[in-house]
Amino acid sequence: MRALLIGLAVGVALTGCMMGPNYKRPEVETPNTYRVELPPVNDLINTTWWQQFNDPVLNELIKTALAENKDVRIAAARIEEFLGRYGVTRSQLFPQVATQFNAGSQRISNATQPGLRAGQNNTFDTYALDLGVAWEIDLWGKFRRATEAARADLLATDEARQTVILSLTTGVATSYVTLIDLDRQLLIARSTADARGENYRIIKLRFEGGVASEVDVNQALSDYEFTLSTIPQFEKQIAQQENALSVLLGRNPGPIMRASTLDQLVLPQVPADLPSSLLERRPDLRSSEQQLIAANARIGVAKAQFFPTISLTAFLGTASSALGNLFSGAARTWSYGAAVTQPIFTGGSLTGQLLVAESQQKQALLGYQRSIITAFQEVNDSLIDQVKTREQLAAQARQVASLRDYARLARLRYENGFTSYLEVTDADTKLFNADLQYTQSQGQLFFALINVYKSMGGGWVVEAEKLTADSPSAAAEMR
Repeated sequence: MRALLIGLAVGVALTGCMMGPNYKRPEVETPNTYRVELPPVNDLINTTWWQQFNDPVLNELIKTALAENKDVRIAAARIEEFLGRYGVTRSQLFPQVATQFNAGSQRISNATQPGLRAGQNNTFDTYALDLGVAWEIDLWGKFRRATEAARADLLATDEARQTVILSLTTGVATSYVTLIDLDRQLLIARSTADARGENYRIIKLRFEGGVASEVDVNQALSDYEFTLSTIPQFEKQIAQQENALSVLLGRNPGPIMRASTLDQLVLPQVPADLPSSLLERRPDLRSSEQQLIAANARIGVAKAQFFPTISLTAFLGTASSALGNLFSGAARTWSYGAAVTQPIFTGGSLTGQLLVAESQQKQALLGYQRSIITAFQEVNDSLIDQVKTREQLAAQARQVASLRDYARLARLRYENGFTSYLEVTDADTKLFNADLQYTQSQGQLFFALINVYKSMGGGWVVEAEKLTADSPSAAAEMR
């Protein structure tokens, strides 16, 4: 046993050698500024930004979704899976110790053992207690690289859960604003239908009195029926949007409460931050980097396969034919040994494994670089979206005001006999469409601001994580 202990000590001393490249974050070209100049504001990127909407129902919906959404729960369970995988991989760094106890009895046949005298005992009892130790010395860092890869896989899975939380939070906010936007469009359709219904009634009375033509009656009826046909469309979209939001909440499809109208919602401020910090704020980028770290470590695992494997084994136990003598000195048994295995010919298997690992590392690197470029695009797109949507909304507001005057004047001209009813129809149709487009743009501005927070990421994801049913796991403590 002394020799084994010496071997173990030597093995520990030699485990400083590790094959494969050490990870170094690749150089990434980051822009100095975004394409849109951001106003100086407070550190909104780390706060629960959805509370800026000043809608208590939205706050409650997000809280419910984070606690009950099935995708978040699945992501949390997946972390537990990879935590277990990490533990299995890391265990290979340590000696494996096992104990075994055997007890048995055997009778030897007198017919096959003619040398046994009559009356001689031909039954034998055996008892054995063994303790075994086996350890493959991590001389070339194979297990340490594998542990490094497993740890990175675990952290990537944890970051993926944060990405789910980010997408869920912004998805609930977007769905809720969409509902309120559709409510407003439905209200416009219904009020327009009421107005056109009343207009049709008046035109019909005018026709019966010989003042209006049959063409005017049919045109007014056509306008009224067209407006009525848009109402079921909005009602259908509202019901489907409620169903979709219910699923995000982890519920069966059903109605969703609203606390605000579109005009009552408060526009959140635009967060400001430097592009260089985007790599640390977005969980999907952090996950992509952890995948790169794992792929980089697996190159070391593949390279270590080319070198000798040293395994140490030891056995200590006792064996006796009588249970009372099992722990006597005469019953002691032991053995120890070492084995060295060197691959000589594998038919290209080891070379193929190394090629696979290096190729996967290249793919992970390119994927990481691509995700960074895409992230900068998403931030710039959302910032440009909110700026240009504000400009569009202002122009549409002026258009709606102008069309209201046009519709009012067209109706006066028709009632005074200066124009045909077609001019009234044209004005009303343009106003109806402009009202709907303006409302849609109002919703689009909210969507753009939500996407700014989604694309920038930030500490608000950590705040949202605190609202989930599963508290941050051991993986979160390893970040």
